[in-house]
Amino acid sequence: MRLSRFSTENGHRILASHRGGWTPVSGITGHEGPIRLVDLLDASRRRDLEALLESRPAPEPVDVRLDEAATVVEDGDIWGAGLNYRGHSQDLQAQQPSSGPGSYLRPRSCLISNGGTIELPSRSRRVTAEAELGLVIGARCKDVRRDEWRSVVAGVTAVLDMTAEDAIRENPRYIPWAKGFDTFCSVGPQIVTLDEFDDDALGAVRVSTVRNGEVVASAPVSDMKYDLGYLVEYFTAGRTFMPGTVICTGTPGAAEISPGDRVTAVVEGVGTLVHTVK
Repeated sequence: MRLSRFSTENGHRILASHRGGWTPVSGITGHEGPIRLVDLLDASRRRDLEALLESRPAPEPVDVRLDEAATVVEDGDIWGAGLNYRGHSQDLQAQQPSSGPGSYLRPRSCLISNGGTIELPSRSRRVTAEAELGLVIGARCKDVRRDEWRSVVAGVTAVLDMTAEDAIRENPRYIPWAKGFDTFCSVGPQIVTLDEFDDDALGAVRVSTVRNGEVVASAPVSDMKYDLGYLVEYFTAGRTFMPGTVICTGTPGAAEISPGDRVTAVVEGVGTLVHTVK
C-alpha cells in the first residue's frame, strides 16, 4: 500500500494508492475520524483502510503529481544514521564507527516538500546532498529488539538530506548544526508499507544520489554496515519513539551542490525526490 500527502487551501489531503490509481482517503465510505497521515501508520488502521478499499467501490480516482507532494512528516522526530555506507565514509575520509552508527536529531523546521527549492546558507561554503532510505515508525515504541523491527515500522520512504559538510570536516560534533538549516531535508513523496518488501527485496533496493542527471553515488540497502533492524534497536534503546518518527538510514554517497543545480534522491521502488538549488 502507498500513502501520500498533499497541501490544499484548507490544509492537507491524504491519498492512498489503490487499483493503479490514487484515491482520497476522506472519500472512502466507512472511513471515519480525523484524516491525518500519522493516523494511518498504525497497523490496525492500515488494515482497516485496505479492507475498505477492497470491499467497497472506490471513489473517483484523482490525478496525483508526486513531484509536488508535501513532506510525509507530520509528527515525530527525524533521526539520522551517519557513515553507514562504506562509500560515504571514504568521501569524508573518515573511519566508520565500530560501536554503532554516527547519529543526529534534526528539527522539523528543516523540511521542504518535494520540488521545493534548497537554499544554501551563507554560513557554509560546502553543502552536500545525500539520498537515503527512510524508515517511518508506525507505533509508539521503546527498546525494540533487532529481530522485531518490522513490528514498529509502518513503511519506507525516500529522503534527501543536506549537510554543511565543511562544518563537520572541521569538527564532527557540529553534525546537528550542519544539518538543521531551513530546506535541508525532504522526506517522501510517499510511504510504501512493508508488506510490499520481504527482507531480500528490501536489501536489494538501490539508493542513488543524482546531480544534474549524473549518478554521483549508488548502492543497495544491503551495503549498509548497520542493517535496518540494528538501526531500529539502536535508536529506540532507552527512548520512546512516536508514530511518524523517521529514521534516515544513511547515504551511499554525497554530491556537493551549488546554485542552479538539480539534485535528486532515487530510492528504487519507493520514491524520487527532486529539488533545485539556489
